[in-house]
Amino acid sequence: MDIKTASAVRRLRLVSAVEAVSYLLLLVCSVLKRTTDFNAVPVMGAIHGVLVILFLLFLADAWNRTKWPVKQPLVYFVLSLVPVGGFWAERMLRREEEAGVIAARARREGVVNA
Repeated sequence: MDIKTASAVRRLRLVSAVEAVSYLLLLVCSVLKRTTDFNAVPVMGAIHGVLVILFLLFLADAWNRTKWPVKQPLVYFVLSLVPVGGFWAERMLRREEEAGVIAARARREGVVNA
């Protein structure tokens, strides 16, 4: 995995976690709007919307750089629709990033020919 590919996966991983937090905060704001006079849904909704757009852009970039099969980015997209799915996606992406680093080190040291 080259540095640009690793950066794309890392960006996607980080925005995935932040997007998941914003989704949960939006749900909390939505409940508070209906139970109290506190209404932060317009602000939190806008923040969450920007983060979803960033997630989709970073997903497309990572998909383009890593040459994933169609199934993998589709799983990440579906996970972004679930309130805590972004945390699962972040964990999966972290594992993939670590595996890519290990493979790159092995190639550099001549351990494998992959």
